[in-house]
Amino acid sequence: MFDLKNFSSAITQISEEKAIAKEKVIETIEQAIAAAYKKEYRKKNEIIRAKMDPETGEVKFWQVKIVVEPSMLKEEAEIETGPEKEEITQALATEEVLSAQEGKKIRFNPDRHILLDEAKELKPEVLVGEEVIFPLESHEDFGRIAAQTAKQVILQRLREAEREAVLSEYKDKEGEIISGVIQRIENRNIYINLGRAQGVMFYNESIPGERYRIGERMKFYILAVQEDNRGTMIILSRSHPKFISKLFELEVPEIASGTVKVMSIAREAGFRTKIAVHSTIDGIDPIGSCVGQKGTRVMAVLSEVGQEKIDIIKWSDDAEKFVAQSLSPAKVSRVEMRPRREVRVFVPVDQLSLAIGRGGQNVRLAAKLTGWKIDVRSESAPEQAVEGGVAEAEAQLEKEKTAKEPKKSAQKPFFGLSTRIVEALTQAGYDEEKIKKITKEELTNLKGIGEKTAEKILDLVSKSE
Repeated sequence: MFDLKNFSSAITQISEEKAIAKEKVIETIEQAIAAAYKKEYRKKNEIIRAKMDPETGEVKFWQVKIVVEPSMLKEEAEIETGPEKEEITQALATEEVLSAQEGKKIRFNPDRHILLDEAKELKPEVLVGEEVIFPLESHEDFGRIAAQTAKQVILQRLREAEREAVLSEYKDKEGEIISGVIQRIENRNIYINLGRAQGVMFYNESIPGERYRIGERMKFYILAVQEDNRGTMIILSRSHPKFISKLFELEVPEIASGTVKVMSIAREAGFRTKIAVHSTIDGIDPIGSCVGQKGTRVMAVLSEVGQEKIDIIKWSDDAEKFVAQSLSPAKVSRVEMRPRREVRVFVPVDQLSLAIGRGGQNVRLAAKLTGWKIDVRSESAPEQAVEGGVAEAEAQLEKEKTAKEPKKSAQKPFFGLSTRIVEALTQAGYDEEKIKKITKEELTNLKGIGEKTAEKILDLVSKSE
């Protein structure tokens, strides 16, 4: 048998275990009881509402009818024969009435609708679209089938409520650092236990060369929180540049308070990171704040990323000075600013390899950090380009990549015309208003448009007006 009072005693336990608000648990149970009651005693197209007293376990039931007026209803000739296929819910019924108020006629069903005149006899101030409720007989115990229905609905809705709670909790944490325990490794993807939820770090978000062990606790950057049919998916990263800046925020109170700001960051995960910092208050050394006494703060960050090296650069709004500092630890002799965000940097011969870095890494990170194209040259041979000494800024690389790709028109098709036709018309100087007045002769004079195409265009334009 289905004892309602047993649910009352379990409400607090469910609320605590699932970390769901007690009111939400009660609402879920009420919906499940209403569904079970309807299945056992009422018609499928009725709207049943249950109200449970969490202290006593007593449940009361009502039938809900929505007020409609004759002008909203279909005529008999318009009504399709046969029963309604879809079991109605209160949400669907309310949506149906709202559609009717906007002009879409509905089929009157006495199980869930009540005419306005009839409703006013029961409730004089009632309006169209409002509810009229009718008390129903209470049943403390349900049959086996109804009990099973209620159980299934409760479990399903508790899962949904738990999913919503997890989503709302972690959605606000996007872009933050979180700690978790490695649970399993599948196809090089790492699954992490975060407590109430599970996170996944895909292979391309891990630090190259880093080893991961099941049961090990690590810090991760929350890249995104997504929801799918299987639940809430929390995508994590350790290779994202912001992972480093957020680690510094945890270790450096001045960054957390906004006294020191991270202005830009460039990272090749597992190898090297350059981070540019700036103090908003005179007298505070941004680099010293990040390094800490005897290097304690930067060492705490380094301990989290293994063998990766970190260069802390003092940001400057003077581009020449900033570029020179970005090539640290190399010492720069002079900087020559050039057009199109390009800069030529000259260093002593003994600093050349240090400025370029292994495989061009140092100059490449400096270009990413500053947003300038950097050309490193030796002071002894200023006119001679050095192999691996030139690095493009990311914005420039993206611009060049875009320039090489075929250009796509930003014009949106209108009048139902194809993108090709719209492009041809816009290139000839015709906008949407001018196309409305275009003639067949004007169309056939355009390249790529013949008589038949012109006729189709004019037909589509006339139909759209």
